[in-house]
Amino acid sequence: MLQQVNGHGSGSAAHSGESLREDLKELLGGEVPPQQLNDLTKVNPVTLETVLRCLQARYMADTFYTNAGCTLVAMNPFKPVPQLYSPELMREYHAASQPQTLKPHIFTVGEQTYRNVKSLIEPVNQSVVVSGESGAGKTWTSRCLMKFYAVVAASPMSWESHKVAERIEQRILNSNPVMEAFGNACTLRNSNSSRFGKFIQLQLNGAQQMTGAAVQTYLLEKTRVACQAPSERNFHIFYQIYKGAHAEERVRWRLPEGAAFSWLPHPERTLEEDCFEVTREAMLHLGIDAPTQNNIFQALAGLLHLGNTRFADSGNEAQPCPLVDDAQCSVGTSALLLGLPEDHLLETLQIRTIRAGRGQQVFQKPCSQAECNTRRDCLAKLVYARLFDWLVSVINSSICAAPDSWTTFIGLLDVYGFESFPNNSLEQLCINYANEKLQQHFVAHYLRAQQTPTALHPQEEYAMEGLAWSFVSYQDNQPCLDLIEGSPVSICSLINEECRLNRPSSAAQLQTRIESALTGHPRLGRDRLSPEPSFIVLHYAGPVRYRTAGLVEKNKDPVPPELTSLLQQSQDPLLKVLFPADPEDKSPEEPSGQNRAPVLTVVSKFKASLEQLLQVLHGTTPHYIRCIKPNSQAQAQIFHREEGSMARITALW
Repeated sequence: MLQQVNGHGSGSAAHSGESLREDLKELLGGEVPPQQLNDLTKVNPVTLETVLRCLQARYMADTFYTNAGCTLVAMNPFKPVPQLYSPELMREYHAASQPQTLKPHIFTVGEQTYRNVKSLIEPVNQSVVVSGESGAGKTWTSRCLMKFYAVVAASPMSWESHKVAERIEQRILNSNPVMEAFGNACTLRNSNSSRFGKFIQLQLNGAQQMTGAAVQTYLLEKTRVACQAPSERNFHIFYQIYKGAHAEERVRWRLPEGAAFSWLPHPERTLEEDCFEVTREAMLHLGIDAPTQNNIFQALAGLLHLGNTRFADSGNEAQPCPLVDDAQCSVGTSALLLGLPEDHLLETLQIRTIRAGRGQQVFQKPCSQAECNTRRDCLAKLVYARLFDWLVSVINSSICAAPDSWTTFIGLLDVYGFESFPNNSLEQLCINYANEKLQQHFVAHYLRAQQTPTALHPQEEYAMEGLAWSFVSYQDNQPCLDLIEGSPVSICSLINEECRLNRPSSAAQLQTRIESALTGHPRLGRDRLSPEPSFIVLHYAGPVRYRTAGLVEKNKDPVPPELTSLLQQSQDPLLKVLFPADPEDKSPEEPSGQNRAPVLTVVSKFKASLEQLLQVLHGTTPHYIRCIKPNSQAQAQIFHREEGSMARITALW
């Protein structure tokens, strides 16, 4: 069977691997077999070619972890390797007098952070930044690290104390399948892609035993609920209830076998993440009982039926848009499952309430077909986002320790991977912006500190130790950050300004403003062959083209007050919690004129949360794990050096 390596066919994988090792042996001076070279900094000279060929040799030898100085490079094996993550191996790294002398592994990083906490050397708190593009294995890496800490930070005290600690650790581990079910989805790049960022704070007491944890989430991609790109899927949880519900539940949730839902594309695909029972069991361990689970899944089924509610053009601005085909049945079922009056739900989707004039007179205007669809989608995104935030709060209440019971923490940052799709919008801009900020954090903490002329002369230090050393040039991504977030003018400031002006903004107009205000910027590009308005940002990990269509509306993220008012009238127990009625019964009317409060945009909120995260990271001792994809086909034993995923390893230097 032909084995594909670097795009070239080979009659024998073994012969190909042997040839590669011989080439590398000659390239590296014949001193150490490349698959045994545990640290990329010992490759001499350190070039993209030597680094990638060394990684390839190790990958073909089923060696998936390699040190790169202060960073651990983790290559996705794309196959099960259970012996690589066994509890016995965890204990071996934990018991080793010098774990760094063992083979590179994520357990080396885990053990180093744990020993740093025990040493009490400032800064005592630790953080592990797990980065890499989508599909590189970040979520798996974070999951394995949590299991490692659950093993090594277990309480050795009395049986009763041990059971309490064991229960806490199990709840922390159970938070993973729940958050992945509700926050992950199958994309073009990854079958289990995190569509949100999370920082998990593992809390340790004075004896360095795990007493609890806290989860902070960032930018859930809630638009996925109502809009999935071609060949992509909705969040895993929708497929779990669709495939895993029992017969009685199917009747209760109105999910008959074979039912078609427009917001549930590709239900025929079978993924490991579609296991409903795992999610339900984890929710039980977190304290979410069966009746509450039923309410959650019933509401999700209601959203699926809402997606089948489609409108036709009325042909008359004075008349509401009628429902198409069998959509009347869909809206009725959705209203039933969400505990809403059917007529009120339909009216809220079809008719817009306008308040105008000094007396704030109320007018009602039928919505266009596009507006009806937008309001329907907005309702679904609003419910799902509130549900996700509520789940995070329930998880935190279940796993968070009392403030006086812990003294230090180890933080795990599993941030969205760098993304570049055929169509990129505000979500990808924020995701890649976060990656730029974390790359700057990495560069600032290590490369600048080690190589600045004012530091201790590293050349002399390395020479004394007999190490070959040359100044490593690195890419400073500050210009890219200036383009995205800089003052006084940047992409973010221009998008925010369009929101503040509160005027219709066309995609072409926004493109022209960006190009005009930022003309000549070295990190701004333009695809003159693009048939639609867009701009290109030259990120450290590669260029990405962003469509300007819909950017301003997504940044505003407007929620018509009638939708919130409608949901506050729900008789469903869960929605009553998610949308509590305002006790003061305030009018939903908005202030006008100069009294209008500034628009709090998605970009502004995300930027603020990102700054808070970086403040936390700056107060810790950071450790870095860079996950990479050996190939874009997610296949084992294939390593493509030519692909962008591999070329981006240069960001390490």
